[in-house]
Amino acid sequence: MSKAKLEMDEIDRKIVSILEKDPEISQNAIAQQVGISQPSVGVRIRKLKKMGIVSTSLGINFKKSGLYLAKVDCTATNTINILRQFEKCPYFLNGFVIAGKNNLCLFFVSEDIATLEAIVDGHFRCNPDIQTVDFGIVITSNKDQILPIKLEVEKADKAPCDANCGECSYYDLDRCLGCPVTGHYRGSFW
Repeated sequence: MSKAKLEMDEIDRKIVSILEKDPEISQNAIAQQVGISQPSVGVRIRKLKKMGIVSTSLGINFKKSGLYLAKVDCTATNTINILRQFEKCPYFLNGFVIAGKNNLCLFFVSEDIATLEAIVDGHFRCNPDIQTVDFGIVITSNKDQILPIKLEVEKADKAPCDANCGECSYYDLDRCLGCPVTGHYRGSFW
């Protein structure tokens, strides 16, 4: 996978810094701060967006939501299969293939810790393609962190991860809220 060279000059860097601090700032206000015209700011922002350097992401603010965020680091023999298993899961935020001892880092969100633990137990610790699992709950973040949560889920008879909540001991023992995609969800967030 090749990455395009980031071609930014000092003005581009200033614009990105301003947008990072205040994504809703007007182009006129940016133009005044960097000393160029508003149309020039617009051209530069469009160029930065086209290059993928600047993008807008909407979601839920982790620090203000009351949700729990789990970080799962694991060593997997097939990272692609693990990532595909969760790509449509409402609890799944993102996954990263990484270099080092653990080759996969995944983030999940839920309204309770028990559900996150059930996801790890039911999908990671018992998976023969996964050798090691390190599971942690994020306590807080230094800055606001916007989580791209899928709130509108398409209902289905089967969970995207192929789990069957109706036959799950975690679900039966109230140690998991169930899947928002299926009719077995007992939470209030989705």
